[in-house]
Amino acid sequence: MESVTTPFGRRPMTLGMLASQARGRAVPEDRVVDKWKLFRALCEARPRLGITDRALALLNALLSFYPKAELSGADSLVVFPSNAQLSLRSNGMAEATIRRHLAALVDAGLIARKDSANGKRYARRDGEGALSEAFGFSLAPLLARAAEIEALAAKIVADRLEMQRLKERLTIARRDAAKLIETGMEEGVLRDWEALHLQHRAILAELSRKPTAKETAEALHAMEHLRDEIANRLEKLANSRNSSANPFQNERHIQNSKPDSTTESEPLMKHEQGEMPAAQATPKREPLKTFPLAMVLSACPDTADYAPGGEIASWRDLMAAAVVIRATLGISPSAYQSACEVMGPENAAVAVACILERANEIQSPGGYLRDLTRRTERGEFSIGPMLMAALRGRGGGLKRTG
Repeated sequence: MESVTTPFGRRPMTLGMLASQARGRAVPEDRVVDKWKLFRALCEARPRLGITDRALALLNALLSFYPKAELSGADSLVVFPSNAQLSLRSNGMAEATIRRHLAALVDAGLIARKDSANGKRYARRDGEGALSEAFGFSLAPLLARAAEIEALAAKIVADRLEMQRLKERLTIARRDAAKLIETGMEEGVLRDWEALHLQHRAILAELSRKPTAKETAEALHAMEHLRDEIANRLEKLANSRNSSANPFQNERHIQNSKPDSTTESEPLMKHEQGEMPAAQATPKREPLKTFPLAMVLSACPDTADYAPGGEIASWRDLMAAAVVIRATLGISPSAYQSACEVMGPENAAVAVACILERANEIQSPGGYLRDLTRRTERGEFSIGPMLMAALRGRGGGLKRTG
C-alpha cells in the first residue's frame, strides 16, 4: 500500500490533497477506463467541476504522457513530464501558467502530486527496464472519480437536449401566436388584438438573456396557452362562417342552374347598351383599418427623422413626415395622392413609412406605392401584414407616444 506523500518545498499539504490521495489508493485493480472517453466526459462536466478550459488543455497533455489507451488500477498511474515537455504538448503554454493550472487540477481532486525528495519528476526502472518507481503527477484520482464524472456529463448532456427542445417549442409557439394574431386582426375578429400582441411581447420580455430551463418552460407554457386561446377563437369563427355560407352557396347554385331566366338575361341586355352587369360590378371595398400610432412608430422609427422637430406625437405629425419621405424617396405627388384617396391619408402615411424602412430593398418606391394602391382598390391588400412585418423586424416592442 502506498503511503501519503506531501508536496515539495513551500507548498502546503491540504485536506483536499489528503482526500485525493486516499481516493487514488482505493481504486480497485480491476477498474479500467478509456482515458480519452473519460477526458471527453470531463470536458462536458467541466462547468460543474469548476475547472477552466486551460486546465483541461494541460490535463490533456498529462494524459498524452500516459503510454496506454486505458487507465487501469493495476498499473502505476504516475506521469512525470517536465514543464518544458508539457509546454510543447499544450500549445506553448507558459511555465508560470502551467504551474498555476497544475495546482488547479490538484485542488479540483483530478490529479495528485507525488513529489520526489528534491521535487524533480523522474522514474526509476529495474534491471529488466520495467518501471519500479515514478515521481510526478498521479492520475489515480481521475480514475477513482470516473463514474462520478461520467454521470455529471450525462446529466449535462440531457439538460442541454431538454433546453434545446424547450427553445424549439417556444420558437414554434411564438411564431404560431404571432401569425394567428395577424390572421385575426386581418379578419377583424380579434377586437383586442393589440392587447394580445402586448401579451405576446410581454411573455418574451420576461425571459433573461440567458434563460434557465425553468424560465423557458414557464414562457413556453404561457405562449402555448396564448396560442391555443387565439386558435380556438379563430376556429369558432371559421366554423360559424362555414355554417352561414352553405345556404348562400345553395341559393346561388339554384339561381345559376337557370341560365334562360329573365333575371339572368336582363343585366346582359343592359351591358350591351353600355352598362356594367351587376354580376361584374366591382364589389364595394371596405375601408382600411387604422392602426395605433404607437405601433406604427415602433415598426417605423426612422420616420421621426423626417417629422417637424424630429418627433412624432400625433397623426398630423406622421402625415407631415410622410410628405417629406415621399419627396425623399422620389414618389410622385400623384402617386401619393392616389394612395391617400384609396387608402385614406393615415394609412397612406403608414405605407410610405413602411416603404422607408425597406428603402434598400425596393428599387422603385413610387411604382411600389402605386401597386399597393391598385391592390387596395381590388381588395387584395391591407396595411396590417405590412406593418406587422416591419414590427417583427424591429423586435416588436411598442413605443409610447407623448
